[in-house]
Amino acid sequence: MSEPSYAELDNRAAAVSDQVVRWRRHLHQHPELSNRETKTAALIAEHLHSLGLDEVRTGIAGHGIVGVLRGGKPGDNVIALRADTDALPVPDLCGVDFASKVVDQDYPGGPFPVSHACGHDCHTSMLMGAASVLAGVRENLPGTVLFVFQPAEEGPPVEESGGAARMLAEGALDQPAPTMAFGFHVTPFPKGYIGYRVGNQFGASCLIKIVITGQQVHGSTPWMGVDPMPPAGAILTGVGQLYRQINAFDPVTVSIGHVEDVGRFNIIGQTVTLWGTIRCAIETDMPDVQQRVDTLATHTAQAYNCSAAVEFLQDVPAVHNRPEWVEAALPTFRRVAGADKVLETPPTLGYDDVSEFVNKYGGLYVTLGVQDAEIGPKGMPQPQPGGRGMYMNHNPHFYADDDTLAIGVRLHAQVAFDHLSGTLSPGA
Repeated sequence: MSEPSYAELDNRAAAVSDQVVRWRRHLHQHPELSNRETKTAALIAEHLHSLGLDEVRTGIAGHGIVGVLRGGKPGDNVIALRADTDALPVPDLCGVDFASKVVDQDYPGGPFPVSHACGHDCHTSMLMGAASVLAGVRENLPGTVLFVFQPAEEGPPVEESGGAARMLAEGALDQPAPTMAFGFHVTPFPKGYIGYRVGNQFGASCLIKIVITGQQVHGSTPWMGVDPMPPAGAILTGVGQLYRQINAFDPVTVSIGHVEDVGRFNIIGQTVTLWGTIRCAIETDMPDVQQRVDTLATHTAQAYNCSAAVEFLQDVPAVHNRPEWVEAALPTFRRVAGADKVLETPPTLGYDDVSEFVNKYGGLYVTLGVQDAEIGPKGMPQPQPGGRGMYMNHNPHFYADDDTLAIGVRLHAQVAFDHLSGTLSPGA
């Protein structure tokens, strides 16, 4: 038996590319929110079973799946290839004929329009394609591949648990334990570009819940109660100045994305709840920023004779790419994308709980460009003249070009093969 060549892996990726596009379009048209990925999980499990994998573990952390492919040649390395499967409560305005029309009537806080405005439909379909490629050469693979399909990356409802941390807590990757975790995220960079960053590829994150309590009263007699809306407005303004209290060379952001009121046009409600997020490029800044948010909220509420209860939930550590892993992987990236299409990207305050896997087992998380963009000053992407435009993840207009999916399949397959064969590991 001889090991598969890169050409064979690429040929198999090309052979499955049309199916990958069909999967992606189906998933895009039928998105499911965090911890509700039932039909998505069923599609994945059916495909993995069809490949004759050694194991297909389902029902992990809700709707997570791990497929286990043991190679036919001896090898100690184990690679976990990860894709996230959930969608967002965002309308689909990307303009394709397979755009989502799904509305989730039952999700907490809903109803919500639902779409894959972050590209997880691409991640899932590309990993399904990579499973086809690697299963096709299993007899000549050394070591083991874990195909990890993770739910709830966007964060489950606050009263539920989910995501990567829950998968680990349930022992999803214990047997066999990975020697490398790998994944990537589609972004509005030029199509086919692989972006990497030494150090924190993505920042640390937490969810903020601030409940401001006053005293409910009729809108015509505000002096007879205590209005929680003015302190809510003051807190909204104040968080925009918190960055000035942190080292200007260590980026942070505090954003309030949702205001929940229980009043009415003629009723001053009892409470106002603010939902938001903190992002820190330097993970050790998080406790300091949280303390400043708590101080701002509680004292601002007191200034208006209200009270504020502050909670920090769903902590996600930064995705950290260690230098030795990046150095080991660059030859693979350049082979897949071309040397001129592999670049170091600027910092970002996005987050991804793949950090739970990468930080525990070692490995890498990178980005794959999927839009009509070009690299402008300081390495930042800008719209390509005559192209469709650039739209950030979580924007209703976010889109991904189907032609880039085959590159993602190749990237998964070649990274997996290089790690199993021992050429993609620190010190190799």
